[in-house]
Amino acid sequence: MTGAILASAGPRLVVACDRSSAYADFAAMQTPDARARFVAAELPDLPRLDGGFDVAVAGLVLNFLPTPRDGVAALAARVRRGGVVAAYVFDYAQGMQMMRVFWDAASVLDPAARELDEGVRFPLCHPDPLRQLYADAGLDRIRVQALDVPTVFNSFDDYWAPFLGGQGPAPGYAMSLTAPRREELRTLVQSRLPIASDGTIRLTTRAWAVQGIAV
Repeated sequence: MTGAILASAGPRLVVACDRSSAYADFAAMQTPDARARFVAAELPDLPRLDGGFDVAVAGLVLNFLPTPRDGVAALAARVRRGGVVAAYVFDYAQGMQMMRVFWDAASVLDPAARELDEGVRFPLCHPDPLRQLYADAGLDRIRVQALDVPTVFNSFDDYWAPFLGGQGPAPGYAMSLTAPRREELRTLVQSRLPIASDGTIRLTTRAWAVQGIAV
């Protein structure tokens, strides 16, 4: 997101935050631009700017917060009056096909897996709850928009590799299984994917974007 802002918006300053100092340090090494600063900060300690920022954006984070409204309030408190408060979250329930195929297959083999499914755990990842969240935070002129992105995998191994990393609910679940059960899940997932004759898998990923104006 920082790279896209630097490339397309002509900002004077971008301050990018993550709670992990390792992530912030890595991002800084990958983005040698004097307009960008990368800092490690928890929600209450997000940086401030005299007069307020023009825009504050939460990328793929609101649904992971214990109290999403606190996250929106923190962003709103750091923009100027009339500034933009924006966010985007994956549509885990329907629009993120990569994850939907995985969890639907996992739930067939293990009904308890449904409790880990982001589509079940994150009701915020829908237009109406996002709009209501922003309204409750006192923001004005709220807009919600779908962002659909083609997601093409070169092969099934290309698709499956991210689930072996162990980070996140789905990879964590996959790697918690015994090798035989993981292979069973792998086989079922593969059977449910639209694999073309050349081995490629063409899916789509949807995120919901929301923005409001600070008053």
